[in-house]
Amino acid sequence: MSTPSTTLIKSAASPLTIGVLAFDGISPFHLSVPSLVFGDLHKYADTPEIRLRVCSQAGTAGNHKIRTSAGYTLETKYGLSTLRRADIIIIPSWHEDLRTTPDELIKLLRVANKNGAHIVGLCLGAFVLADAGLLNQREATTHWALAQEFASRYPQVHVKPDVLYVDQDKITTSAGTAAGIDCCLHLLRTYFGAELANQVARRLVVAPHRQGGQAQYIEQPIPVLASDDRLGKVLHWMHSHLDQTQTLDMLANKALMSRRTFTRHFQQLTGTTVGKWLLHQRLNYAQRQLESSRQTIEEIASAAGFGSALLMRRYFAQVLKISPSAYRLQFRGTADAP
Repeated sequence: MSTPSTTLIKSAASPLTIGVLAFDGISPFHLSVPSLVFGDLHKYADTPEIRLRVCSQAGTAGNHKIRTSAGYTLETKYGLSTLRRADIIIIPSWHEDLRTTPDELIKLLRVANKNGAHIVGLCLGAFVLADAGLLNQREATTHWALAQEFASRYPQVHVKPDVLYVDQDKITTSAGTAAGIDCCLHLLRTYFGAELANQVARRLVVAPHRQGGQAQYIEQPIPVLASDDRLGKVLHWMHSHLDQTQTLDMLANKALMSRRTFTRHFQQLTGTTVGKWLLHQRLNYAQRQLESSRQTIEEIASAAGFGSALLMRRYFAQVLKISPSAYRLQFRGTADAP
């Protein structure tokens, strides 16, 4: 679920500092997620400068050793003094006993939020943001297994237990484990555009964009059937023919399924509905074309399957909170293709 109030895409001339909190007992996987997404961007051509800083809870600079839950120790030279200066602050998880957040960290997050930093709580990191009061009267998510505990502890927060991530006004929370990758890719897309996010996703061999409102988990395992292979081929066809009208009956026929069976299998496989999946594929395609091509907005709208520029503008405003022309302007410096 993503409802950013403004588009935050940064220019290549404006370095971005991302601070990631590390603490004794942290899971190496959770700590690695922001590094996987943001740490190697220098490998890609024409990418902006990003300074990724893993920061210990120690308040001063110097070498800090951090014991991980896997039994080995990491070392970082950055502390809270670096974290408080970051443009994006990521709390990648929290202690499994859900201990109360230290006052120093709460104060840091409140001040950073007031000063315009983007605050992110991945998985149990949402508990830290809630302790700081940053989620009051907001929607938020966390790992589904602890959603009930979260809702009980923070009744002033509107918990969305079934979604991958929630992004509202530079406060972002995500579900557990792999959803942290989806959330970080969403942030990369928000700040630097769809094309770079897609390149990083390909390197990580993950889906380039799973919308925040998709389900965290599937309640019943999907059996490996011949129908799954048929559905996979239909998904490929849908993605390759975005410019064409795609009705539910047509797609069900291609999958050799009834409409009802196709709808059920599609939701199990993708975590979302046919209509929502198609919309986000079309938006993703339009974003990439606006970033890199000189096609007119009318041409892009037609190729993406929106049917008209008016309809594409409506969905851009509704989902991305920006017009296609303004989106293109942030990448090209000119809205030369109306």
